[in-house]
Amino acid sequence: MTEFGNQHRPIEIRLKREEQVLELDFDDGQSFRLPAELLRVESPSAEVQGHSPAQKQIVSGRRKVTIAGLEPVGSYALRIRFDDGHDSGLFTWDYLYHLGTDQESLWQAYLQALSERGLSRDSGARG
Repeated sequence: MTEFGNQHRPIEIRLKREEQVLELDFDDGQSFRLPAELLRVESPSAEVQGHSPAQKQIVSGRRKVTIAGLEPVGSYALRIRFDDGHDSGLFTWDYLYHLGTDQESLWQAYLQALSERGLSRDSGARG
């Protein structure tokens, strides 16, 4: 996985609990709406990403995952607590920016990986 630093900085962060979306406005004028499910399945944690691209895990059954809480980490990242207990991995500002700019391609790759493995976005269901 690419290391992300702090080229981009959010100027506003909003958690829309009803929609389960994290909204971010960045200092360069870009704004993104990142669904909880995308954040969970693309978590920067070693548990999800592994220690190399070949080790990345496909996380299924998270269609209804919710964000239980947000915790700032210094001035460079967020720790996101999900209702499934996952809270490892720090979402740096640049990683969140990457998720926003590449959201469509990341999402399509995720759906394809689920399909190839016979997995589903719904818990306990097979594709």
